[in-house]
Amino acid sequence: MRNVLFVCTANSARSVLGEALLRHMGQGRFQTFSAGSTPRGTVNPDALSCLLRHGLPADGFRSKSWEEFAAPGAPWMDLIVTVCDSAAGEACPVWPGHPLVVHWGIPDPASVEGDEATRAAAFDLAFERLERRIAAMLALGDDVFAAEDGRSQLVALGNVDD
Repeated sequence: MRNVLFVCTANSARSVLGEALLRHMGQGRFQTFSAGSTPRGTVNPDALSCLLRHGLPADGFRSKSWEEFAAPGAPWMDLIVTVCDSAAGEACPVWPGHPLVVHWGIPDPASVEGDEATRAAAFDLAFERLERRIAAMLALGDDVFAAEDGRSQLVALGNVDD
């Protein structure tokens, strides 16, 4: 089983969507997590609604610091995916096990203002982009984690929907 951590600044929207999607799409092959550099402390309700709209469980998620995954005794990650540009540019902790670290920028749906339908559309777009990238990652197979150009292959997935 591979461990994957999705990271964003607040750990309230995009990283939670990534965690939920890979958990579902990986069909038991991945243990998934999410965290933030400066966690908001709560998960965005629109993110949870998005998960439910797409038939995924929305319970058990919490906004937490990435330091939790750099601490002694934390699970060793195989892959860390930053999903927001600010988190990608920050000085990350030293991750146990020296995992692959890649960036898949996703526009922040939580920054979209408007009525419920407008916000839902922004979250659905983020969900769909992450879904395409995760599907492409799964299509690469488990060998990508050991491949000489594995990191490059995974980085390229950040442009799947561009």
